[in-house]
This record gives sequence, C-alpha cells and structure tokens, in this order.
Amino acid sequence: MGSTVDADLASLESLQRGYMRIRDPKMALILRIEDSVRFAIREYLNAKGFYELDDPIIGPATDPGIRGAQQVTFDYYGFPFKIMSSAILYKQMGVAGLGKVYMFSHNVRLEPVETLKTGRHLVEFIQVDVEEAYATYMEAMKLAEGLSHHVFKRVDERHRDDLRKLGRRLRVPSLPFKKITHREAVDLLRSRGHDVSYYQEIPWHPSDLERTISEMFDDPFFIYEYPPGARGFYDKADPARHGVLLDFDMLYPEGFGEAVSGAEREYDYERTVARMKASGENPEKYAWYIQMLRDGVPPSSGFGIGLERLLRYIVGSKYIWEVEPFPKLPGIVSP
Repeated sequence: MGSTVDADLASLESLQRGYMRIRDPKMALILRIEDSVRFAIREYLNAKGFYELDDPIIGPATDPGIRGAQQVTFDYYGFPFKIMSSAILYKQMGVAGLGKVYMFSHNVRLEPVETLKTGRHLVEFIQVDVEEAYATYMEAMKLAEGLSHHVFKRVDERHRDDLRKLGRRLRVPSLPFKKITHREAVDLLRSRGHDVSYYQEIPWHPSDLERTISEMFDDPFFIYEYPPGARGFYDKADPARHGVLLDFDMLYPEGFGEAVSGAEREYDYERTVARMKASGENPEKYAWYIQMLRDGVPPSSGFGIGLERLLRYIVGSKYIWEVEPFPKLPGIVSP
C-alpha cells in the first residue's frame, strides 16, 4: 500500500475511540451539512410524488453485483440469510405497490483490503435507492441529475460559509449534465493511452481508470449503455441492440469517481432466469424474487446514490472515512 495511504491510515487511531470523532468541530460541521443533504433529497423526491420506504436489513438474497466485494451470510433459524448489500430487489417490490419509492438503505459489503487505496469504499454505508414504475433509463438519468443539482444548490445556499471553513468551494453545475456512452468513454481513455476493454466495466482497481476519466471533467457527467458483463442480471438488455444494457453511471468530476448507478430493470421472469444463469447465478437462491416476477411487476427504472460518497464530494474530502463518524473500513477493526 502506498506511503500516502499508509500515513493516512495511521492517523485513524482515533477509530479506536470513535466516540471522540463526533466531537471534532470539523466532523460536526460535516454532519450538519449531511443533515441538509438528507433534507434536500427528501424535499426533491417528495415533491416529485415519491414515497419513502424503510429497507430490510436481512433477507434470503441480496444484490450479487457488488464489484468484487463479498456478501455476509449467517444462519437464520436453519436457513442461510444475507445482510443486505443493496435494496435493489426490494425496490422492484416497492414500485408494484406505490409506483414511486425511495429508501435510505443501509448496506454491508466486505470490500477487499486493497480498496482502501481508492479512498471511496466503506464496508458499511448508506445508499439512497430510488425507483419509478414505467420510467425509462433516460428518464431515470434526468431524475438523478435533477436530484443531484437540487442537493448541490441547497447545500451551497445553506452552507457556503461552512464549506469555506472546510476549504471547499462547491461548484453548482448547470443542467443537463454531459452524457457519453460507455463506448465513447472507452475511446476517450484509449485516446490517452489507456488499455480499456469495450466489453467490461471501466476498471476502478487495480488501475483506477474510473478516477482517471473523472479527472477529465469539471462537472458531474453520465456514462451510459454498458456491456452486459459489467452489470447484474436486473439491468435490462436493449432488445434492439445486442450487447447493450439500458443503464448508466453518473460520475463526480475532479477524480471523485462513481456517484450514481442505475438502469431500467429486467422484469420478465424468463429473461431474468436466463440472465441469472448466464452470469453464473443460481436462480434457486432468488426463489422469492423469481416468484414475484412470475406473478408480475411493472417495468421500472431507478438508481442508487452513495450518501457518504455524495457528502465526500460536496465537502471535498480526500478519503471517504473523513466524512463518516463511525466508519467501517476494509480490514480495520473499530467500534
């Protein structure tokens, strides 16, 4: 691990006395900004007709598309259960009843220790999960950029002096955000001499090209239409174009990397089972989910926003653990 990261990790001795971190005036300032971020998210989505749901913490299955991390499995009265790594399967359940839903979902992913180098991975984190019935992935992108813009604007209005104290001047981007396809993103990286595949996700480890392309932009931007190998079985494939998913990521600029990940959802029972098998997943592990699709759910689109990553970008922190009072980091034992 690089000396810079080692030095910063050494400074995390305060994790062993986590109750002291929240007393730090800088941390208190960050947490007051986070409170405004949460308010702004609810303000925007509620005004758009969304309903907030609580997410489950445990269940028989959870999101398999967690980019190299491991799930946590435990015995639940003789049955293997998971601690949620994402609420994505439950969002599809939610829109069947309410049409528009969002959750502040708590997730656990056992990230590889090496992800400490990225500065943007936590083992325990909060994701704002949003889903809308009968929406396209293009409409989901518009909602994501509108929500992000609203949050930036509200924080800038309420906390400009606080951000100045933190050494940050938040740029409120204009709408719409720039959008490039995955193929265009790969072409851009290749033009700078990087070896990138058209058939895989833009790598974030060990070669952090996600950071590299993020550094090329001054405002948040979208990369959309990833190849099938880059996403889970729940991202819908374009029926008219082979090898293209109807999905997207939004990235923060300045090297901060991934902000939002979303897609149109696969909701057809037979296609979903076929995608599961093609990706090496056992459909029997998702029995309740498969039965839900068999009974019928509406088409939908949605996305997830990492709350701590959003806060990290807003306040300009180098590492994500600097914005979390009780951080759980890969390989670090702390309260």
